[in-house]
Amino acid sequence: MEVLATLVVISISTPLFVAVIVPIGLLYYFVQRFYVATSRQLKRLESVSRSPIYSHFGESITGAQTIRAYGVQERFIGESEAKVDFNQVCYFPSIIANRWLAVRLEMVGNLIILFAALFAVLGRESTDEGSVGLSVSYALQITQTLNWLVRMTSDVETNIVAVERIKEYAETKQEAPWELPNATVPTNWPEVGTVEFRDFQVRYREGLELVLRGINFVVDGGEKVGIVGRTGAGKSSLTLSLFRIIESAGGSIHIDGQDIAKLGLHTLRSRLTIIPQDPVLFSGSLRMNLDPFNTHTDDDVWRALEHAHLRAFVKGLTAGLNHEVSEGGENLSVGQRQLVCLARALLRKTKVLILDEATAAVDLETDDLIQRTIRTEFKECTVLTIAHRLNTIMDSDKVIVLDRGYITEFASPSELLQNKKSAFYSMAKDANLV
Repeated sequence: MEVLATLVVISISTPLFVAVIVPIGLLYYFVQRFYVATSRQLKRLESVSRSPIYSHFGESITGAQTIRAYGVQERFIGESEAKVDFNQVCYFPSIIANRWLAVRLEMVGNLIILFAALFAVLGRESTDEGSVGLSVSYALQITQTLNWLVRMTSDVETNIVAVERIKEYAETKQEAPWELPNATVPTNWPEVGTVEFRDFQVRYREGLELVLRGINFVVDGGEKVGIVGRTGAGKSSLTLSLFRIIESAGGSIHIDGQDIAKLGLHTLRSRLTIIPQDPVLFSGSLRMNLDPFNTHTDDDVWRALEHAHLRAFVKGLTAGLNHEVSEGGENLSVGQRQLVCLARALLRKTKVLILDEATAAVDLETDDLIQRTIRTEFKECTVLTIAHRLNTIMDSDKVIVLDRGYITEFASPSELLQNKKSAFYSMAKDANLV
C-alpha cells in the first residue's frame, strides 16, 4: 500500500510520471519473479544439505566411545567438516542472489527518483515548489520500501519450503488404527499360539518388488520353528509382517484363527513378544525398561531377572532395580542388554515369541544362556526363531528355509539333514555342523 500511495502522490504532483509507471513496474516484476524462483530452489538445496549435518553430529555424539576406541576421531571430524562445507556451498549462492537483487532494486528505485525529478524539472512551469518537494521526497523513500516488499515476498516463498516438507510428512500414509472398537478378541488371545500364513505377500513400498511371494505354512501352538535363509531372503520381512510394521500386499496371517489385518495395532502388538537383534533400551530406571507400563510386581520382575540370569548382576548394583540406564543402554554390555530384553519378554510371557537373530551380536556364553532360558521358560509357547547361527535352531521342531521370498523347504532339521541336496544341509555343512 505504501508503494502504491507513493506512486499516486508522485503521479498527482508530476502527471508525466504516469507514462513510466508501467515500464518500471514490469521491470520490477520480472526482477522479483526471477529472484524468488531462484531463491526458493537455493533455500531448498540449503535445507536438504543441512539435515545430514545434524544427523552426523547426533550419531557422532551417540557413538563417541566407539569412535575414540577405534581412534577414528579425525575421520569423523573430516566427514562433519565436509558436510558443513557442502552446506555452505549451497548457502553461498543465496547470499550472492541477495546481493544481485539489492543492486537491481536500487536501480529501479533510482529510476523512480530520476523520472520524478526529471518530470518535475520539465513541468516546472505548471508545478508549484511544494508539490515538487513532496514528489521527490516520496521518491527517495521508495527504494527502501521496494527492498522490503520484495524481501518479504521472497522470504514467504522460500520459507514455504518448510511448510512443503511438513505437508509431505502429513500426507505420508499412516499406520492402521491403534484401536478398532469393533474388533475385539478374548483377553487370553492367543490361547494356543497357532500361526498360519495364507498365500502371504508383502512389499516395502508401492511400486517395489515383493519381498515375500505368496508363502504358505502353519505353525502349531507350542512348536519351535527356525527360519533361515541367505541375506535378503525375506526373514526379517516375515517378522515385520507379523507385527504389521509392513502391511500385506496380498494373502493373510492368522493367529489362532484370527486374521491379524482386522485387529487394531495395539491389540495385535501387545499380544506378541519379540527379542530383536539390536536390544532396545530407554533412558530411565532398569525397572522401567523391564516393565514400562508398571503392570507387574517387584517379585515378578525379580523372578524374570533370575530366569534371565541377571539377578546376581542387579543385586550387585547400588540402586538395584532403580539403577539408571543411559540412552540406548550404553552403560550395560551388549550381552547384558540382550538379557534385559529377554527378562522383558519373560515378564510379558505371551503365547507367541519371535526371536529376530537375537543372539547374533552376543558371545557364545550369553547365547547359551538365552537358548537355555527359552527352552525352559517358553516351552508352552510358539517360538519363531530367525537364526544367524544354525546351532541355535538345530533342536527346533521344524525349519523354514527362505530364498528370494519363497519357502523352499519346510520340515524338521533331522529330515532336512538326511537330504544332502537340501539347502539346509548345505548351510549346515558351511557352518561345520555336519
